[in-house]
Amino acid sequence: MPQELLVEIRQNPSANFTRLPRQRSPREADDARDARNPEDAEDPLPLDLIVSLRRRRDDTLDVHAFRPGERTPRTRPHRAELAVTGTKLLARAARLRTAWRDQLVRYATVDDFGMPDDYPFASAVDVSHLRPVAEGRAAELAEEGRYFLETMLDGPGRELTVFREYLNRTLTEHGPLRISFDSDLHLPWPMLAVDGGPGPDGRPDPWADFLGHRHQIEQTGAAYPPIQPPHPARPRPVTSLNTDDTLESIGRAPEVRKLLEDRSHLTVRTESRGLLDALSRAVLDEDVMYFWCHGQFVADGSAFKQLAVRLSDDRHIDADLVRRHRRRHLDAPEAMFRPFVLLNACHTGQSAEGELEHLGRALVDLGAEGVLGPQIEIPQVFAAEYAFAFLDLYLTGGLTAGEITQTLVRRFAREHGNPLALTYSLHCGIDSILELTP
Repeated sequence: MPQELLVEIRQNPSANFTRLPRQRSPREADDARDARNPEDAEDPLPLDLIVSLRRRRDDTLDVHAFRPGERTPRTRPHRAELAVTGTKLLARAARLRTAWRDQLVRYATVDDFGMPDDYPFASAVDVSHLRPVAEGRAAELAEEGRYFLETMLDGPGRELTVFREYLNRTLTEHGPLRISFDSDLHLPWPMLAVDGGPGPDGRPDPWADFLGHRHQIEQTGAAYPPIQPPHPARPRPVTSLNTDDTLESIGRAPEVRKLLEDRSHLTVRTESRGLLDALSRAVLDEDVMYFWCHGQFVADGSAFKQLAVRLSDDRHIDADLVRRHRRRHLDAPEAMFRPFVLLNACHTGQSAEGELEHLGRALVDLGAEGVLGPQIEIPQVFAAEYAFAFLDLYLTGGLTAGEITQTLVRRFAREHGNPLALTYSLHCGIDSILELTP
């Protein structure tokens, strides 16, 4: 028999289909940044800058940049062909990551005999007692980030010169901006830097030149996401903790688990079989999927290595394995998979070698709203602290992932003198926000 359906209308941007949804004015967008209205959760703020980097078959690179709503040159958008090749740019990215590892993670103080005494950035989160050392290393890494950006945009010709001036001016003189790097190459964008000049007090600021400190940043470039039902708003989010149980007592890891238990409906998985079984189901309706485990590059039989994570057992979970278990549900109308994924394992913000699959991109292709992970080998104590700070903010439903990542970069620099939050990068998800009912 006919049954009346109960429908809750949470927004009506088209006025009962009588007009197109109105774009926000710049003033409204600024006001929304200052005081986000929960009713606007499904109306993301417009991006301020989009930079598109495309790799051709011959390894050359084309770059475009535009600010939505800004008048571009009348002949075309800002664009140029880079002088550097894709292979060389990836080599520069590897060099930058190595510099961060050596300058921070493997930095050691020495005793009276010149022997390594302590690894402060690897063993503690708060290194404010070493602030001169931390600021010196931040300044050195900012110089490396500037060198990367200069190398990327270097070259002769009027077209490249004009583009370089436009992008440097936009990154330096405007902000904070919401920036999407739509790129075929997965690069450590938050760790790049500009020459921003002296700080408000007239002295050089070793932190403020990093793009991840100045702006909200995401990397995009994945396939079109699958079409899924509207995201349900609920009083308590649904989360999962996918973990190696040997890490459960490290740093604030126990507090992270308690946070998830207290503020969400939590599922804990410690074996790969449980995770793969969940991925094989058509409906995996989780708001947050948190990985607290090991990440490493493993050989797959070819000349390259594949990035994989590992839970308590020995099975390596890589992009191809995830796709294999979820591929049948990609276009199924009843399927659901759209969590925000925090891949808190070494290297998970980094792409694999060569043409191999990238784990974060595979999750986004399959429906995840975004993936957040570190670009380098990250100290476990810091990783646990970062996870607690991020989830504590994200589970409130009041801030986007883009807002939180920039907030944490500034907080860890200001309160702890620690730049490692800059190594966490977003693969999509700058607008990802948790919707909660009152």
